[in-house]
Amino acid sequence: METSEKIACLIIGSGPAGYTAAIYASRAGLKPVLYQGIQPGGQLTITTEVENYPGYPEGIQGPEMMVHFEKQAARMGTDIRYGLATKVDFTGPLHKVQIDDEKWIEAASVIICTGASAKWLGLESEQRLNGFGVSACAVCDGFFFKGKEVAIVGAGDTAAEEALYLSKICSRVHMIVRRGEMRASKVMQERVKNTSNITIYWNSETDEILGDKKVDGVRIVNNQTKEKTEISVSAFFVAIGHQPNSDIFKPWLDMDEAGYIKTIAGSSRTNREGVFAAGDVQDKIYRQAVTAAGSGCMAALDAERYLSAAGLH
Repeated sequence: METSEKIACLIIGSGPAGYTAAIYASRAGLKPVLYQGIQPGGQLTITTEVENYPGYPEGIQGPEMMVHFEKQAARMGTDIRYGLATKVDFTGPLHKVQIDDEKWIEAASVIICTGASAKWLGLESEQRLNGFGVSACAVCDGFFFKGKEVAIVGAGDTAAEEALYLSKICSRVHMIVRRGEMRASKVMQERVKNTSNITIYWNSETDEILGDKKVDGVRIVNNQTKEKTEISVSAFFVAIGHQPNSDIFKPWLDMDEAGYIKTIAGSSRTNREGVFAAGDVQDKIYRQAVTAAGSGCMAALDAERYLSAAGLH
């Protein structure tokens, strides 16, 4: 395995966590190299308006916000590159990372900010109307449908939580549950069932999201009777889970059963010295741009302290 480059700090991923880590690492003189990955800018590039990030009183488009983050990281001196980390070898004190199945980089510290991807149903209409009423984040986008009827699909704690959140701002929430029961904890199920403006459709699946330029309804099918029903809604929220983008790190890092990287409480440190994780790849609870950015800052500070203590910087 021939390494063609040796660096102090490698950042993998380019969402709010990756770019914030880059800003802090650059200011600390670590000369970070950042690889943007398969989706430069991360999940925010598939959202439209972001209203809940501090400092943007008028709101901002997700992709534009990520351009701002990137420009700031570049201005601070980050070496931003297009490429995908495809393999890692965390055996030794120096960490080897392969880019695009070709080039190996040796890094004294690695900050993993590869994020998570929302799980989708796989419908054509879902992808076509993504950002036009279809969303995988009720907390991010529910506000835009204040006082309107919306649908949500899912049966776990996240779906229950998001349905309750939507019930406070939307006139009615149509909740589509595939089986005759929910996976959510008993307490969450009770709350959903006792909320008067949430209607649950048991044993039901989404047949099609309706609408040409934007969502105006959903057609569901009862998987027992095969009966189809059309419901008029202004938005369709998918809450069937997220998948952390952590596969290449599985042999090396401690993870929970869903694949989220475990970090040592109160820090961004993983079980490997000199390897840090920030953002949604290690956070299944909050999953917000602002919390990802905060954890990116933590990771850069942790990396700087590690490199100083190890005499590598």
